[in-house]
Amino acid sequence: MARDTLTGSRIRERRLILGLRQAELARQAGISASYLNLIEHNRRRIGGKLLVDIAAVLGVEPSMLSEGAEAALISTLREAAADSGVPVAELDRVDEFAGRFPGWAEVLAACHRRIATLEQMVETLSDRLTHDPNLAASVHEVLSTAAAIRSTASILAEPGELEPQWRDRFHKNLNEDSLRLAESSRALVSFLDERDTDSPRRGMPQEEAEDYFQSQGFHFPALEDGQLGIADMMAEVPVELSAAARSLVQVALEQYLSDARALPMEPLAAEIASEGIDPVGLARRFGCGLPVVLRRLAVLPEAVLGREAGLVICDASGTLLFRKPVTGFAMPRFGASCPLWPLYTALVHPHVPVRRHVVQQGRNAAAFECMAVAWPQEQPDFGSDPVYRAVMLILPSGQPTQDAQPVGASCRICPRRGCPARREPSILKEQF
Repeated sequence: MARDTLTGSRIRERRLILGLRQAELARQAGISASYLNLIEHNRRRIGGKLLVDIAAVLGVEPSMLSEGAEAALISTLREAAADSGVPVAELDRVDEFAGRFPGWAEVLAACHRRIATLEQMVETLSDRLTHDPNLAASVHEVLSTAAAIRSTASILAEPGELEPQWRDRFHKNLNEDSLRLAESSRALVSFLDERDTDSPRRGMPQEEAEDYFQSQGFHFPALEDGQLGIADMMAEVPVELSAAARSLVQVALEQYLSDARALPMEPLAAEIASEGIDPVGLARRFGCGLPVVLRRLAVLPEAVLGREAGLVICDASGTLLFRKPVTGFAMPRFGASCPLWPLYTALVHPHVPVRRHVVQQGRNAAAFECMAVAWPQEQPDFGSDPVYRAVMLILPSGQPTQDAQPVGASCRICPRRGCPARREPSILKEQF
């Protein structure tokens, strides 16, 4: 039923909420009760002055009666019905439901949004509990110390007398191991509970470096303009970063400066404005490699590129070395990513540009255009094997195309069934 034909239903629901009799509303609006009855049953269209008069009696804006629920609410209800996996025969009447019962519709939409948030939280926590190296190291320390204490205690509990020097040694070990267990247990609790500290937790060096680039928006105009050098930029890096993270930041900044010199901002922006995003064409016009172009495009301001962009770089082992996130494209914090990413296709075929339209599986499937290429880090010598890296530019592409390839984030949190590239069972069901 069209939205503009539900005005009568909304008038009736609002009248019942206020406890008005049909005759009373008709009298105050200056019409007959029989005519109001036809309006409330959507048998007569209403508008103009009569709609304004009835809205004034009911104490609402006329648009609340003529337009009903917001489009976002109706869209959420449709999404909730689609995600439920249960055929809904009345899906075409969702507008009527939202118009007649706006309170219940909002409750249902809020529950759907909360479920989506909780599911995303479960995915994040599962990824962290499975692959977080700090957590794994802390748990291993606690378990190994407890095993050492158990072994020492079992020796002391054996029947018979121990020689004094051996007994003293075991007592000393037991005391040291118990202190170690107390410290490691306290460290584990502190790691899991962040409520007692206001300082951010220091993660892996790669995460620290990526957090720094994220805080800068992945763009350094002062470095491009020559106002600051690498040493000046490193002097402004927060002192909280570890030495390993600072070294990663310096290497990334040097790469950034090299790419910026190969593709200066002004001529690059002019080319994009006139020709659009054509990485191969840009590589030919500026006389540089395709990896340089993909890295450079990913860090351009959104106002210059015309859209949001993401970037991932991996080495020959498939390990992600650098990540620039893009809305809707999930990237795992720890562990291996989806082997179906075009990034890894490019790694198998060095120097061959790979362009793919992909759809990342999940509650809200999002479509992206991915462009990737692999290249050797340096020219190999005779008798030595090249060491490759691969880069992938990720651009949101709106609606999925018919040839879009389904991909995931990582196998553990990917709900796709029958995937030939799956490494391990997923903790999620297909409808999760």
